[in-house]
Amino acid sequence: MMTKPENNEADNHSAAIHDVMFDFCGVLLELNYRPCFEGHFPEAIIDQVCSDRDVYGFFAAEARMDAGEDFAVVIKDVEKEYGDKAATMFRYYIEHYDDALPKTIDGMEMLLNDLRKAGYGVWGLTNWSAETFHFAFEKFPQLENLLQGTVVSGVEKMHKPNADIFNLALTRFGLNAARTVFFDDTQANVDGAKAVGIKGIHFSDATQARKALQGLGVNI
Repeated sequence: MMTKPENNEADNHSAAIHDVMFDFCGVLLELNYRPCFEGHFPEAIIDQVCSDRDVYGFFAAEARMDAGEDFAVVIKDVEKEYGDKAATMFRYYIEHYDDALPKTIDGMEMLLNDLRKAGYGVWGLTNWSAETFHFAFEKFPQLENLLQGTVVSGVEKMHKPNADIFNLALTRFGLNAARTVFFDDTQANVDGAKAVGIKGIHFSDATQARKALQGLGVNI
């Protein structure tokens, strides 16, 4: 059974951290549309799909799935609004989602390992479709082994940055918000964590995350 670090009142207040939660894409895993499409669709169209302008509505469609909507419903709307070409590409993307997950973020497996070895709770909280999340653990089973539990927005039909999904994670994992740190690469989600009393930190890389935890008294 995992033993969590004792709260030593002689230490600073940050030493009371017991648990660390992590977002997935942009924190634990890289997400990149381009490797999924290259060799299968024209480069000019790939450039448009991968543009921040969301020319074909991929970001919006995926966000709907992350919030719990079924692919079968979303794909009809993509086809209606953006046409057959966009719908074909979005379908291909969903069916080959693992190709858009090239690797884990450098240094993050080691950080999770170090946290587990030091006795801290390590958890996942992600905005991800219930229909594609399986790719994450199938391609990177080490993450499933390192994380002690993961809340997936598409399964729960609630999503960050709303308070309900953070409160669900706290309840399900038996966490104390004030003794929990949450890392996300999206500031709105960091702010959502803070709103329910969790110590939210905007993620940039593994070195920054490790230093931030050490600054809070986490002994790694």
